Amino acid sequence: MLDSLAARHPRTASVMRRTTAIAAARSAWLVGALFLGAGWAVLDDYTVVIDSEMQRETAAITLDYVLGRSDALLNHPDRMYGVVFELPLLSLERLLGLQDSRALYRMRHGLTHLAFLAGGLGCYALTYRLYGRRPLALGAMGLFLLHPRLCAHAFFNSKDIPFLSLFMLALLLIHWAGRRGSVAAFLLCGLGVGALTNLRPMGILLFGAVLVLRAGDAVYTARRAILRTSGAFVLAWALTIYALQPYLWTDPIRRFVEIVAHGVQRPDDFPLLFRGRHVWSSALPLAYAPVWFAITTPPLALGLGLLGSAAVLRRLWRQQGTAVRCARSRFTLLLLACFVLPVLAVMWLKAVIYNDWRHLYFIYAPFCLLAAGGLYALAEARRRLSGPQGAWGLACVAALLGPLAVLHPNQSIYFNFLADRAAPREIPSFSLRYASARDSLRFLLARYPDRPLRLYAY
Repeated sequence: MLDSLAARHPRTASVMRRTTAIAAARSAWLVGALFLGAGWAVLDDYTVVIDSEMQRETAAITLDYVLGRSDALLNHPDRMYGVVFELPLLSLERLLGLQDSRALYRMRHGLTHLAFLAGGLGCYALTYRLYGRRPLALGAMGLFLLHPRLCAHAFFNSKDIPFLSLFMLALLLIHWAGRRGSVAAFLLCGLGVGALTNLRPMGILLFGAVLVLRAGDAVYTARRAILRTSGAFVLAWALTIYALQPYLWTDPIRRFVEIVAHGVQRPDDFPLLFRGRHVWSSALPLAYAPVWFAITTPPLALGLGLLGSAAVLRRLWRQQGTAVRCARSRFTLLLLACFVLPVLAVMWLKAVIYNDWRHLYFIYAPFCLLAAGGLYALAEARRRLSGPQGAWGLACVAALLGPLAVLHPNQSIYFNFLADRAAPREIPSFSLRYASARDSLRFLLARYPDRPLRLYAY
């Protein structure tokens, strides 16, 4: 409708697009404000994990290295971890003079939750850019923010949650830069993907994706323009990684290879409970990551994501070579690759992951966007759906909010009905890490009100 109106009355169509975009932005910010308020209300209910203290120490040692106070970073066991998120947390902690551990971790949990919300807003914005439908964008945002495990980790996991959110925002930047096609847009895109790569080496996936997309665009765009924008992107990406990773400053190439290799084959080796038996993190079954993803993702999101993935493959099969001529089709193919390839890489390289699929939480970003494609396919077939659409919407919201309410504050140990099928005879069958200690601590304080309690993290 807008396209035909634009042909006849371009100024009127422009005003309508601007008005629609403003209304869409208001909807996103309203949902975001509600989510932020709910998060603030339950901020004290979630656990503190030992990784938080280790990451604070790494950030402090990195800052000392930057300021020339110490060279301890060069031999620190966690020297290869990026601090693009941890360093601002440490700086704010020192700026506010936080000494009390409760206030310190409230600040950390609050900002980690805010980072998760930023990913949800990015999901909304990218879905709206892809499909131009506000209800569809709100649905995708709900799928992102209301995943039970991720919603709990969004308070205490300052490694994987920021990477997930920045992955979503980097996808948004890639789409925006591809549409703009300017050198400035690709410089900003390189900055975002570089920051993502600093957080985890798997950010290289999006670096390669941008180059592949630009190579595809060369068929339809002047090659000189492609070379300029691609060069700007690579330059911004490399400089961002170098600037944000002090460990690279004295030997960037060799140490960057070392960081990437460490990201694939970590030296850690832990016993993990999987399908009723203990396995070692250095020798995981091939099904480890796919099974964990399947049994801990809400069935609604799982179904819609698989439907969206099938729609992408169906379109590719039916249109074959002509499918890649459409910018949206090329981008949805990228989303499918970003969801599937990391899992296949973990299986093929036998990479070390542990504690469910948390090292792969970032694949939920493209999966949510694929789920939006599944919602779009259902919307296209809405005439074949029985019952009022409002009832369908309420049922979807209830399906997502139900586990959050029932399990609070232990959403981090959420399993769906597929868990029983994965190992029906073994109890317990899967590890239950990151359960909240709130109720246990309240019990101990009530039982021993006058005794000092010593707590040990594991």
